[in-house]
Amino acid sequence: MGSLAILLLILGIGAALVVAATIYQAVATAADQRRYPPPGRMVDIGARSLHLIDKGSGLPVIFESGISATSLSWTEVRSKVEGVARACSYDRAWLGWSHPAPSPRTTANIVDDLHALLEAARIPTPVILTGHSFGGMLARAYAGRYPGDVAGLVLLDPLSPGEWLTVSPAHARMLRLGIKLSRRGAWLARLGVVRASLALLIAGGRRVPQWMAKLTGGSGESVITRLVGEVRKMPPETWPMVRAHWCLPRTFQGLAAYLESLPASSAEAAMLAATLDERLGQPGAIPVTVLSAANATPQQLQEREAWTRRSPRGRHIIARKSGHWIQLDEPELVVQAIQEMLGIAKPS
Repeated sequence: MGSLAILLLILGIGAALVVAATIYQAVATAADQRRYPPPGRMVDIGARSLHLIDKGSGLPVIFESGISATSLSWTEVRSKVEGVARACSYDRAWLGWSHPAPSPRTTANIVDDLHALLEAARIPTPVILTGHSFGGMLARAYAGRYPGDVAGLVLLDPLSPGEWLTVSPAHARMLRLGIKLSRRGAWLARLGVVRASLALLIAGGRRVPQWMAKLTGGSGESVITRLVGEVRKMPPETWPMVRAHWCLPRTFQGLAAYLESLPASSAEAAMLAATLDERLGQPGAIPVTVLSAANATPQQLQEREAWTRRSPRGRHIIARKSGHWIQLDEPELVVQAIQEMLGIAKPS
């Protein structure tokens, strides 16, 4: 067999594998959509929809997730809060069951999406905003942009805009790596590689993290191991849904979109948070509770302490048994903080 024939054979086999992988991904995605429909409702906010889980009655508590997390990350906390309040968790654009967004994923655009969601879903304001990490930064920004909509803030190990206002060379490398991994993940998801890898991992395949590390330039193993560890803290019934979401190219595309906008988002969040801080010193300012992880840095603790001191009803709590995901490590502590906020937050 000549070299040209061998080359054509290799190309043919490669093309057949790509086609087979694409079909595998499409068939499995369709099966996931039938098996895991949205647990909440899809709310039209104009040309696209966001997924909202809305249960309970009383003063609304809105849960804002971390940068790559969905409404599922609040499952345990929300199930307890819905007994004493109207508990609402949603998926931001691109994530979970929500549709992609055409605009950059900057703070201003995300905050406006949430405002449109509350109006379209007919959720009365003011609300208590409960945000984790990136979601904590968004919650403070929302309170700065729409002060009349917010009765109180509960912030879980919140991201500070200052961490990304001036991007150091180390942060720039970290951000570029995150974007690159997200884009590569989208490509691998289209070919069903992510789906097959997660299936093997769930089945106990020990070599999957190492193999994914090679495909992602050496960083995939620690990322996968850490994420799987956090997901396993969630209620078991959510695990298949989380897996289904991370098998979608859209999830990785969305993460890339949020990471690409992170510096701009931080600048916008800083301006809106400054507006909030000015109001916190005035009569009738909203109460603010911050829960910090046990491994928070001294600089983070000092900044968060300053935030709560500005509010006449501010509290800073150290979650001694928690890492960054406080709602998974100490859900009861988060529920208690929300219940206390419900007791002091007064709709105007």
